[in-house]
Amino acid sequence: MLTKFVVDETLLSSVLEPLGSVDSLEPLTGGMFATAYRVTFTDGRRAVAKIVGADATRLFTYERGLLATEALTYRMLASTGVPVPEVLHTDFTRSILDADIVVADHLPGTPWLSLELDETATATVRRNLGAVMACIAQEPAPAFGYPAAQAGLAADTWSAAFRLMVEAVLADAERWQVELPAARARAVLATHSGALGAVTHPRIVHTDLWEGNIFVDPETLEIVGVIDTERTVWGDPILEVVGTDQFATGAPDADVLFGDAEARGDLARELSSPTGEIRLRLYRLYFSLILASEPTIRGYEGDWTAGHEATARANIEHALQILEATAPAR
Repeated sequence: MLTKFVVDETLLSSVLEPLGSVDSLEPLTGGMFATAYRVTFTDGRRAVAKIVGADATRLFTYERGLLATEALTYRMLASTGVPVPEVLHTDFTRSILDADIVVADHLPGTPWLSLELDETATATVRRNLGAVMACIAQEPAPAFGYPAAQAGLAADTWSAAFRLMVEAVLADAERWQVELPAARARAVLATHSGALGAVTHPRIVHTDLWEGNIFVDPETLEIVGVIDTERTVWGDPILEVVGTDQFATGAPDADVLFGDAEARGDLARELSSPTGEIRLRLYRLYFSLILASEPTIRGYEGDWTAGHEATARANIEHALQILEATAPAR
């Protein structure tokens, strides 16, 4: 089972020395991957230290080098208006702790997941999320695929990068003896590869904008923080739609699309283009392949895992059937 890295707090304080003297370290709960601490310095400043151990045994290929990707994305978005934290310090040397570490500014607001909002307030936050997505998508990226060189999943075209991404997940699943409809997935990707060619300019895509990664001002309902950029992809902003609700199979959320359009985003136009629906289905297939493989690769435990995997497998079949029945866009 994937376990969080156990931190020696004395050694972590040593890593944090360039930022000042540490007054307290408070472990943060939530999340199933990284170890995180709220850091309070003796002068009252606060930060969040995120730690991922060097053991990559239960990582997907696309997750290699993920904390470096998180820091890079925060820095790329720093001047865009997206409310990401400032990167205060990084340590990828593993010379003190056998782990990668990113220390970022402590954000204001409350996690959206923790708020009890009525339908009207929820719609407002979702429109605000659409505006944030538009802002992220305006930022160009230097290549297609996953940023970390360790992943080896970047290419000069989106079609080539996405093929690498799918193949990597299928290979990870095979290594862990997770049965997936690999031949069918490869077939629909080959059939619809031309649709991916419509994406000619790589953009930053967070890919994980769910309620746990969004901080909201409870009074104004404005989004005041966006975190956990470690799974960022450089590619097609339509992928962002899938990342906001990874188990969805229906139409994209209307409030998100409204907020994106109000902020001069292109999501609605791209989704209604000749290739938009096919791209959306391909990305949902990709996410579902990951979600169906996670319980085994991560070693998840608990009654919830069966339902998680069953839903992911149903979504794989749903996406495959639609893609198999759809003629390639011209």
